[in-house]
Amino acid sequence: SFAYFTIKDRLPQILTRVIDTLHRHKNEFFEEHGEKGVEAEKRAISFLSKLRNELQTDKPVTPLEDELPDAVLWNQYLDYQRNLPNGNGEPSWFQSPWLYIECYMYRRIHAALALNPPIDNFDVFKEGKAQNFFESQEAVIALCTYFQELLKNIKDLEEKQLQEELLKLLQVSLWGNKCDLSFSAGEDSSQKSSPLQSLESMVPYILVNDMEKVWSLLVNAKKSRTERSNVRVDIILDNAGFELVSDLVLADFLLSSKLADEVYFHGKSIPWYVSDTTKHDFNWTIKQLGSANHMWMSRCGINWEGNLKKGVWVFRDHMFWTLPHDFSSMSEVAPDLYAELQKSNLLLFKGDLNYRKLTGDRKWEYSVPFHQALSKFHPAPLCSLRTLKSDTQVGLKPGQGEQIQASEPDWMVSGKYGVVQFDAGL
Repeated sequence: SFAYFTIKDRLPQILTRVIDTLHRHKNEFFEEHGEKGVEAEKRAISFLSKLRNELQTDKPVTPLEDELPDAVLWNQYLDYQRNLPNGNGEPSWFQSPWLYIECYMYRRIHAALALNPPIDNFDVFKEGKAQNFFESQEAVIALCTYFQELLKNIKDLEEKQLQEELLKLLQVSLWGNKCDLSFSAGEDSSQKSSPLQSLESMVPYILVNDMEKVWSLLVNAKKSRTERSNVRVDIILDNAGFELVSDLVLADFLLSSKLADEVYFHGKSIPWYVSDTTKHDFNWTIKQLGSANHMWMSRCGINWEGNLKKGVWVFRDHMFWTLPHDFSSMSEVAPDLYAELQKSNLLLFKGDLNYRKLTGDRKWEYSVPFHQALSKFHPAPLCSLRTLKSDTQVGLKPGQGEQIQASEPDWMVSGKYGVVQFDAGL
């Protein structure tokens, strides 16, 4: 399976890059923290080298030994895996669900640093995320320029034109998900060209296209809102870099077109899956834009800082997003987060990992309805914007998946196809 190649090839590569990153920052740790910094770096590297060896030799998964707030939940989940009726008893790196093992590796990378002050706040993936952002400059400029031009006459747009613009920006946000550093094991995956020019030609690759349903939901919410009720959209973020900028533009459009009154962004509380957005990445990106020497880029950044100050944009992170659980168990494991999402009019889930967690990362028949695959997860109407990079997919027309499979065996993992998949909830 694709999972096997991921664990065998991609995860050791990622660990090697992390070790290399720490090596390269040795002098910096010394300058900042003296010998203590160098000792901490050595301990972290030793921890990570041991981890890489455990992975490559298919050792049993061991309980977490750190005292971080989520360690208890992780160790409970390991017990759950050990006691599965159809399991192997002792989960190991190659004899366990892929989703669990991959999440577990990133949690152990986090522990390698968290356990070694004074370098415990160092994000080993930060450089790659920054590089992706800078290498995508042309695309960022094109998108910010397009958007600022659009804002000039947004008040005069008729409903049909507003709909067209929303669908366009949903697609930019969808294909922005192609730039994923955990998928390329850290290789260059930046967005080089203007994302707007190729949208027409990409439409045939959207296998499920529920964008009209998203539009209807937002328009109806806007029309039926009262003085006391705000229309709220939540975006569950995926990658930093160009994808995050495309999400921020979409969020600004929702406010500027009055399709939403407030947008909540949900990011990761620890560095995750190489390029996932943390609070630091979120704030850093907006600051970079605000201080850019390009008029429309800086206008975007300054406006977005204003949205955060005014409270119409809110960033939240929650431990649950970096647990191994799929979303069907959110109401039990993180009832506070589930209750928070229930306040939303629309949840937009970005990216492949969120899709895997939405559908339980199972080998479904392609034609199983999305609603069914979501299991018990229905906090609010939701939509997944996802570029396919793993072999789970639901909600296709009968025969659709098999037909593509016949001519393109790697269609589920190549990042060439996408879905905009909507579920109205209960």
